[in-house]
Amino acid sequence: MPPSDLHRAVDAALAAFLADQQRALADIDAALADFAGHLVDLTAGGKRLRPAFCYAGWLGAGGEPALGTEAACQPAPIARAASALELLQASALIHDDLIDASATRRGRPAAHVRLADEHRRAGYPGDPDLFGANTAILLGDLAQAWADEALRCCGLPVDRVLAGLRCFDVMRTEVITGQYADVLAEADPQTSTERAMLVLKFKSGRYSVMRPLELGGLLAGAPEPLLAAYRAIGDPVGEAFQLRDDLLGVFGDPALTGKPAGDDLRQGKRTVLVTLAQRATDGAERAELDACIGNRRLSEAEVESARVILVNSGAVAEVENLIAARVAEAESLLAAAPLTPTGRDYLAGLIVASAHRSG
Repeated sequence: MPPSDLHRAVDAALAAFLADQQRALADIDAALADFAGHLVDLTAGGKRLRPAFCYAGWLGAGGEPALGTEAACQPAPIARAASALELLQASALIHDDLIDASATRRGRPAAHVRLADEHRRAGYPGDPDLFGANTAILLGDLAQAWADEALRCCGLPVDRVLAGLRCFDVMRTEVITGQYADVLAEADPQTSTERAMLVLKFKSGRYSVMRPLELGGLLAGAPEPLLAAYRAIGDPVGEAFQLRDDLLGVFGDPALTGKPAGDDLRQGKRTVLVTLAQRATDGAERAELDACIGNRRLSEAEVESARVILVNSGAVAEVENLIAARVAEAESLLAAAPLTPTGRDYLAGLIVASAHRSG
């Protein structure tokens, strides 16, 4: 199934779900519907990576391929279920941008920034930035609540939805505690590569790949041996995905990533890339790199100097090797896993695309 078909189905499912929610809120107060309308913008675009892995898990377990994207046709239940992952992702991004004080997301103002701007335009008294932060927290909470609702109401059999909701519970616990571990790592200048790998796995890796893959399998009624295979495959793919993200956070093209180049350095992200470089450098180079981490005023020239240190230290090459090793591990596991041929082919393409993307 071409990725464009999945995109259209998930887009249609999100649009229908959010339109229903806005209508219900408008009956109470128009301002509530306007507030919820931010989620329409915030869930637009994106790679739809998590729904894609969910759909791969579904296909691999023998789920019906049809997504219901034809004209005048409702999105199929699996498309509606997969769209719940985009609402959960919106919640995580809203809170993550607030925690990191990131001004942009996907090339547009972050939620707390646009909400603060609304306060300014309205001429309300008080602190616009505090208003933006407070309301962004609420918007992220709303997206998380609606993610549960979207999954519950997807139209699949109740027993499978309940199994999926249990997976959702584990996913949320992992991403929230992983986010705390990330905040803790930023505060600790002695963060090790091992600690950075733990953050990578729980904040992003499992949440982006392994759990969505498992969710798709659960929704299709996959037996435990297949679910175990999904978990085994998903972990190294999720790590490869986030290791690539770490590289893009420093070396990526802003036009493709939607974030300013070097933002991970400015935000003090002690990623695997950074900790490997710290381990391999000393003296003036180590001091220069350390001075860059968490410096919100880091110039483009300083970012470029940090890039040179990261490359010369061997950290970039080592991260590329880690990505390649994890992709190879996942592909080997996939070859032996009991997926349907359609699911195997779809997942094989996703593994490569997620590990070698440029944005």
